[in-house]
Amino acid sequence: MTLLVSLPVAASNTVAERPRVGLVLSGGGAKGMAHVGVLRVLEEMNIPVDMVVGTSAGSAVGALYASGMSVAEIEQRFIKLDWLSSFRDDPGRAYKPVRRKQGEWRFPVTPGLGVSLDGLHLGAGIISGQNLGFILNELTRSAALVENFDRLPIPFRAVATDLETGDMVELGSGNLATAVRASMSIPGVYAPVSLDGRLLVDGGIANNLPVSVAREMGADIIIAVDITDTLMGPDELREAFSVFGQLTTIMTRRNADQQLDMLGEQDVLIRPDLEGQGSADFYNAPLLFELGASGAREHAVDLNALVVSNEAWQAYRSRLASADHSAGLVARIEVEHDRRLGRDFLRERIRQKIGEPLDVEALEADLKRIYGLGYYEIVSYSLSPSPDGTVLEIKVQEKSWGPNYLSFGLNYEDNFDGDTRFNLAASLRMTELNELGAEWQTGLQLGTEPRIRTQWYQPLDYGYERFLVTGVEYSRDTFSVYDAGGERVAELDVAFRQADVGLGTELGGNAEARFTYARGYANVDKQIGTAVAPEGAVHQGNVSLQLVHDSLDDAFFPRDGAFAGIRGRLEREDLGSDRHFDAVTGMVLGTDSWRGFTLTGLLYAHAVTRGEAGIENAVRLGGFRRLSAYAPGQITGESAVMGSVYASQAFGGPIVPWFAGMGLETGNAWESFSDADWNSSVRSWSIFAGVDTFLGPVQIATAYSNKDNWAAYLNIGFSFTQLFY
Repeated sequence: MTLLVSLPVAASNTVAERPRVGLVLSGGGAKGMAHVGVLRVLEEMNIPVDMVVGTSAGSAVGALYASGMSVAEIEQRFIKLDWLSSFRDDPGRAYKPVRRKQGEWRFPVTPGLGVSLDGLHLGAGIISGQNLGFILNELTRSAALVENFDRLPIPFRAVATDLETGDMVELGSGNLATAVRASMSIPGVYAPVSLDGRLLVDGGIANNLPVSVAREMGADIIIAVDITDTLMGPDELREAFSVFGQLTTIMTRRNADQQLDMLGEQDVLIRPDLEGQGSADFYNAPLLFELGASGAREHAVDLNALVVSNEAWQAYRSRLASADHSAGLVARIEVEHDRRLGRDFLRERIRQKIGEPLDVEALEADLKRIYGLGYYEIVSYSLSPSPDGTVLEIKVQEKSWGPNYLSFGLNYEDNFDGDTRFNLAASLRMTELNELGAEWQTGLQLGTEPRIRTQWYQPLDYGYERFLVTGVEYSRDTFSVYDAGGERVAELDVAFRQADVGLGTELGGNAEARFTYARGYANVDKQIGTAVAPEGAVHQGNVSLQLVHDSLDDAFFPRDGAFAGIRGRLEREDLGSDRHFDAVTGMVLGTDSWRGFTLTGLLYAHAVTRGEAGIENAVRLGGFRRLSAYAPGQITGESAVMGSVYASQAFGGPIVPWFAGMGLETGNAWESFSDADWNSSVRSWSIFAGVDTFLGPVQIATAYSNKDNWAAYLNIGFSFTQLFY
């Protein structure tokens, strides 16, 4: 029973000889790191704490201290913590299967919007809290087997709010990380935590400074640390955000003031001066530590009555340090049953072995890959003791707005010389269509390059190691044809229709191999200027073998990882084609960053090794980052090579980062790969700047070539991998 509340037993004989001290820590977002500074002063003064009660951010700090973690370690953990990741659910692109990554650049916007016969659905919060759960599991790992919080080195309570009734809920047992997660669940931002039949949200709504809880636990003297925001004056209430913030502050300030009325003369109230610090200033940890410490030192006289001798203090610290509730050997793995997909679907993806020590790093990687499939709102784990050893329980919470999801995309490129490309895209992905996890996805793109594709993805085993993909596709593109002098002589619209079936296998988490048969035809819909292509349909029929490795950390502006792909294609009359040729496409991309400086290198090649491919299969270079100084399609041929290197520096903060850099691109296209040589290559130098957005980078760039060509661009949503796909 998670909501168990019991009175703690005296921890040592020294407690009976002195007043029992209860530490109460209020909520306040990032400002909660001031609590750590208060703890530092208490330790400097030899003031033992016998129980800790916390709300929201106060529950996080309190849980770590109650579990026996030293103040110095808490400080280091908070300084090094990637706070921004706690406000994202996506565990990272590296944990998504390659099939997800292939189309990610087309539909990058996934707003948590589900669709069913009864309409559209949204999740219960902007953030599900997936990454926050991993962070809290890691921070509380030393107390993972503690089910009764009175058995922690320091008895502990977290305070949450029942979303249905608004009542305060004391969390005194269960999983420590889950209790803290519930106490921190800001309504509308984080999804509520479902626990024992209740939906729990941030405890600050019901009790932001839970003095009453510490009293009930038996505290004789309370040290209360109040970081609750103060109310703003009329001059500050001029914007919607400030008005909304004021309403929240009224709620928390009112219940905090009620709790302050319970303090007596011997109790100590610490209110650090946090003027100018915000609830989102997570990267100001060292400053917030010091502000909290300064606030505590101002009450040194009041706190002095609680100081114990060095001998008593050492005994107290030794008792805290000796507590060990870490996991031992894993005796059993239990998987919470899932109503849509079978238990084997989840168990197959967990590499942890029974009878071996818990491998937290590998376990979290497995859970992130499960989450990366896109089926679950939360994927988590918990540990519990048993006579045989540690029980590992894998828990999943299905998306309440699933299992069918909408996603969107936008692509824009303008070279300010009459060549503009603008596309809007949307996708419907229907998932969990059978026990093996089949999916049906349909994507529609409208604009200068219309496209529609629908495909069925069928895993052939629970582990997704082998799969079958079949689909149909229609697309239309505009080809510009240039003469040797760089003048446009023709423009034609070509429509492609295709049906395909492929058999593939995953090669680890970041690679796959796929064999595909495709049948269709290309048709010139419209031709302006010089006739450069035959009228009528050109039938296509081919088989291809493709190997891909993709460990890039971002589809649009990667800062770490690599991409390598190679595809061989055989076009034959026996397969239904009017052409007879062999072609090979390859691409290698590597990128790395250091202190905001990113260096990216790319090599792309396409070669027709036998036969003639025809204009509908020609490689078209030119355009943004395809030899940027040239117009799109200005460099065209049956074979092409391009190499490039880009260097950029990131600026700004973690919320709205922007960047600037420069690049060098070199290459060309030829009618035959045997004609390729360095002397016939062209070079393009460019400088660019942009801002990273949810649509992908928005960039402006200018480029100049060794042939005295100039170009300028505004681009939204360019991805290097679209060169290969």
